[in-house]
Amino acid sequence: MKKTLLTFLLTCLMLLPAFGKDTGRRSYVIGFYNLENLFDTYDDPAKNDQEFLPDGKNEWTEAKYAKKLHNMAKVIHAMKEDNGKWHTILGISEIENRLVIEDLVAEPAIAEANYQIVHYDGPDRRGVDVALLYKPEEFTLIESQSIPFSFEGTNVAITLTQAEQDYFRTRDILMVRGTIDGEMFAFYVTHLPSRIGGKGSDLRSLGAEIIYKDAMRLMQEYPGIKIAVMGDMNDDPFNESMEVWLHGRENLEDVGEEDFYNPFYRMLKDGYGTLCYQGVWSIFDQILVNYNLAKAPEGTLQLRRIVKDTYHGRVFKKPFMTTQKGQYKGYPFRTFSGGAFINGFSDHYPTYIVISK
Repeated sequence: MKKTLLTFLLTCLMLLPAFGKDTGRRSYVIGFYNLENLFDTYDDPAKNDQEFLPDGKNEWTEAKYAKKLHNMAKVIHAMKEDNGKWHTILGISEIENRLVIEDLVAEPAIAEANYQIVHYDGPDRRGVDVALLYKPEEFTLIESQSIPFSFEGTNVAITLTQAEQDYFRTRDILMVRGTIDGEMFAFYVTHLPSRIGGKGSDLRSLGAEIIYKDAMRLMQEYPGIKIAVMGDMNDDPFNESMEVWLHGRENLEDVGEEDFYNPFYRMLKDGYGTLCYQGVWSIFDQILVNYNLAKAPEGTLQLRRIVKDTYHGRVFKKPFMTTQKGQYKGYPFRTFSGGAFINGFSDHYPTYIVISK
């Protein structure tokens, strides 16, 4: 009898979620995942989707699209298995439209999560948007807004000419406000301008400034509101956009009332990464939290340590998501390599944080 009881207790311990030993806490997972070009197979004249058509460069067929959906859902389900629960909030990027998101959340591997969608069609010239998935049982939506990427009123030294500014188009910034466990939250989902094509760091700094200004507005309008900014920043935590314009701080003790805490700053220094380029790892996929969440009083929702009780963030990386051989061994296992479809996942690993009372 004693042996049976001991076996049962050990099994229960093994099944505990990765982020907490205290099962009495109500915990919520907040994450971000760059899905790497989740396009459907239909021609949209308003989008630059020619590469992702059956007769396009990528020969993007229904079969390949189905595999891509399956693989994205597999990663989301794997995170649920590790944590013992679904994400309450999951920001996503590089999606073509609402249709592909609806197809994703209907995938058998994640359909039971009952994810609801917040998405706006944006002006990006490559035809990709950001969006937010949420569990309505845990997050009550109040409002959402698509914030345009604007050069007006900026304090950033912009290098583009006026003509270049007028032509420039990129992803809008998504703001979603609502409540979790009765507490007010706002989530920003962003995909800041790429480094490809000579785009300067000033554009990413501008995006960070836009987010920061709007976050300060919300903090004035709703005192005590807890805010998380997530996205593919196309910059590391130490870059100017994150440190200067988004006021991201490496150390929790240095976070002031108008600052953000960046849990992935220290993780990058310790060798973690979400993507790799020419052998150098970066963490572009970040989640920053404001003072009200980073230093929340006991008894309210606050940030928790989740990796070996050391880090406040996690880079989710599994062998099936990682290239196992060849030139890019150890890199994220992506959808295409050398122009060929290889049935991978994404060129980015997802990241997440956990909050609980």
